[in-house]
Amino acid sequence: MNIYSHAEANTRKTWLYLLGFFVFVVAIGWFMSYALGSQVILWIAVGLSIVMSFGSFWYSDKLVLSLSHAKPIEKKDAPELYRMVENLSITAGLPTPRVFIIQDAQPNAFATGRDAKHAVVAVTTGLFSRLERTELEGVLSHELSHIGNKDMLVSTVVVVLVGVVVLLADLFFRLAYFGGMGGRSDRGGGQARIALILIALAFLILAPMLAQAMKFAISRKREFLADASGALLTRYPEGLALALEKISSDPHQLKSANDATSHLYIANPFRGKEQKSWIHKLFMSHPPVEERVKALRGMRP
Repeated sequence: MNIYSHAEANTRKTWLYLLGFFVFVVAIGWFMSYALGSQVILWIAVGLSIVMSFGSFWYSDKLVLSLSHAKPIEKKDAPELYRMVENLSITAGLPTPRVFIIQDAQPNAFATGRDAKHAVVAVTTGLFSRLERTELEGVLSHELSHIGNKDMLVSTVVVVLVGVVVLLADLFFRLAYFGGMGGRSDRGGGQARIALILIALAFLILAPMLAQAMKFAISRKREFLADASGALLTRYPEGLALALEKISSDPHQLKSANDATSHLYIANPFRGKEQKSWIHKLFMSHPPVEERVKALRGMRP
């Protein structure tokens, strides 16, 4: 498989995952509306989606940068880094994003922003100091590919959907527990009510877990796609492969890392928590580095 077919395949798979996610949310909403005997919960779900989408679309980049303790820099502060971003942006046909620096020893990076005109690339001081030029270009091309592939928009939609699933499951449980089943007929009496409460409990536990698993599956596909697109941009897959190996082998913990933003980074910022079993891989925000490196080294521009 070459770079072009790899990128196209991952794009198709990502949108299939996203479609499945939407169907999953609608199915949950329909079931809850039926069980509660009211369409109100669907309107609540729509309202929550709109509010959360608006907020995350306009303000998510500011929140992420704040949580990451990233600081903006100008060209005079890091001219070599800035020139790399500018040159790669021109090659990719993108506006030059703002550049931010995170004072941290762990080599890592992420991109955020609502669109290409408002995009940001943030790199740690550890990344800039440890990587060779070709490796740094590989990482930057990966992050610019996230911008070009509109991954920020997809990520925002997915995060919103996960939030809606969690809130709906919690709301369903509360309404069931406090008598919200009264909207339907009482055929079956107490047994039916107990059964519905048990189902609500199952949704409360399983729906958020399934939503998170789907979110991480989409995130992993976007990482593979950004790897392929970045390699296409530099025409040197080995640079990114070497960078990923260095980043993953670095022992430093990222001080500003948290669960809310960890999926944005090019590699898992949590050290010593990489899991290898298939069940743990379902809840990994990034594909195993070994698989990404193998895919990169198997590509031929």
